[in-house]
Amino acid sequence: MASTVFDSALFRDMFGTAEMRAVFTDEALVGRYLEAEAALARAQARSGVVPAEAAGAIDAASRSIVVDYETLRRETEIVGYPILPLVHQLAEAAGEAGRYVHWGATTQDIMDTANVLQIRAALQIVDRDLRELRAVLAGMAKQYRDTPMAGRTHLQQALPVTFGYKAAVWLSSIDRHIERLEQALPRVLVGEFSGAAGTLASIGAGGLEMQGLFCEELGLGRPSITWHVARDGIAEAVTLLGLVTGTLGKIATDVMMMSATEFGEVSEPFVPGRGASSTMPQKRNPISSELMLAAAKAVRQHVATMLDGMIHDFERATGPWHLEWVSLPESFLLTAAALANAKFMLAGLVVHEDRMRANLGLTHGLIVAEAVMMAAAPRLGRQHAHDVVYEACRKAIEVGGDLAEILAGVPEVVEALGGVEAVRRHCDPSNYLGLCGEMVDRVLDGPSAPARRNAA
Repeated sequence: MASTVFDSALFRDMFGTAEMRAVFTDEALVGRYLEAEAALARAQARSGVVPAEAAGAIDAASRSIVVDYETLRRETEIVGYPILPLVHQLAEAAGEAGRYVHWGATTQDIMDTANVLQIRAALQIVDRDLRELRAVLAGMAKQYRDTPMAGRTHLQQALPVTFGYKAAVWLSSIDRHIERLEQALPRVLVGEFSGAAGTLASIGAGGLEMQGLFCEELGLGRPSITWHVARDGIAEAVTLLGLVTGTLGKIATDVMMMSATEFGEVSEPFVPGRGASSTMPQKRNPISSELMLAAAKAVRQHVATMLDGMIHDFERATGPWHLEWVSLPESFLLTAAALANAKFMLAGLVVHEDRMRANLGLTHGLIVAEAVMMAAAPRLGRQHAHDVVYEACRKAIEVGGDLAEILAGVPEVVEALGGVEAVRRHCDPSNYLGLCGEMVDRVLDGPSAPARRNAA
């Protein structure tokens, strides 16, 4: 029976995706170890250190070997690492050529390189999902570019905004994550082949050339120096996931609050039974948003773990490295789940424009008090205009009534604005949206849209 949500038949597709799990299965990881060992043999054959026939035999064995996972598990628990037990099996499978398996390498060389190969595959999934999510948000921002709603600060109505503006704010973060991912790849996708203490002493002359060929075989960057204990590249990958899920958590929080009965401005897509309560038939809980938020909080903890795990001792660490074995796969699984939920939820989000408009009227015009003040300021002076409108707001709050009607009874405001109709026009929230539309256009059409550059 499974013991964690990541491999539970009940929960695994809520905290991961089948596609991302396939990147981090035991079989996939061992396959990456074998891929690295085979690439090393091919590189060493190109360097003239290993006979070409032996490299060919090792490469063939790495592809055809039937790994004895029970033996590998048992011996890994004894050794503490899986590479030595796996090398034994690969060497046996390669026959006479087996004597050249793992030539000059150390365990961490193979494990680090295998992890980088996993990260490359995983980031390709993340990048694709970010771009798909970008398309969803871009469509939303465009569709609701001019749909007014209440903007809120400190959970209080502040000034009118548009729902397209809100979506474009979300979108701008996704654009930056796509850009960050592109920029991170050269730093993260770097191979490792340096030997026991990282000096390539086991190879000697020609070691750096061999290292370069090894990385070339795998399509990875070549390190300037050993990174056995310089873990910033791996930590950067997980930190990037923390930023991505942080944005998704913010989106989820907005959607959950806007879905509350008292707001009623959006609803997650309707699927029969999804978000249902066991006792309250009317409930339609925002499950996708809840899972996105949970993933963001969990990945944040893994980011902290990875940063802590950067602190290694001397040339090979005594424990911090092992933290990556936990945090790396879990972070990618959680991120994949959050992205999948975000795509599903936002693509089918139900937007209740009527409730948005109704909520704008909850304050009876108070939400646009600033609009009246700023319009009257050129004639009355900024401070006097503030005081006059402040007094009208006080009456609206204490006595009740619509701000526009109260201001229509203040002669100096009427005169300053040019008539009663002008007062009412300035008190209409849809006439005080600032530059929401222009800002949406900038996000949709600006140079910081990597998805469009990539598509072009």
